[in-house]
Amino acid sequence: MGRFLEKMASIFGSGDNLPWTDEDIIKSCEQETASEGAGLTEANDHSESIMRLAWALVHSHNPSDVQRGIAMLEASFANMMGPLQRRETLYLLAVGQFRAGDYSRSRRLVDQALQIAPEFRQAVALKKMVEEKIAKDGMIGVGLAVAAVGIVAGGIGVAASLARKR
Repeated sequence: MGRFLEKMASIFGSGDNLPWTDEDIIKSCEQETASEGAGLTEANDHSESIMRLAWALVHSHNPSDVQRGIAMLEASFANMMGPLQRRETLYLLAVGQFRAGDYSRSRRLVDQALQIAPEFRQAVALKKMVEEKIAKDGMIGVGLAVAAVGIVAGGIGVAASLARKR
């Protein structure tokens, strides 16, 4: 019975080995970004604090935080000049889309990050998680379709049996 429950948990579990953040981490990053936005530090530090905030948001348990992080990253992507910044932004966007449940978009974004840096270990690991999630969702969908066909066939069989008895 224990093995069965473990197997079910592996099928329906998230399989998500990404780090999670909480409200305290996000609030700390927001305060850092706000103080740097007020001109208390250099502009370069401000862009780094925005990236830290976006990182915290896309790694949140809260779906609205994840969406806010995605929006921040998408808005900042056009201003990314260097390949490392683009790679990091694409990766974080992929994490956000993964957490938001848009696995196909996450896969496209992580593939773009890997085009820039093929040996980017975090992106390679994320791609594996995304592909596993897509495969699991596909198997669950097939299982539900088979179950639906079985229910319909069973209903037809019962109806036919009742019709014969009359």
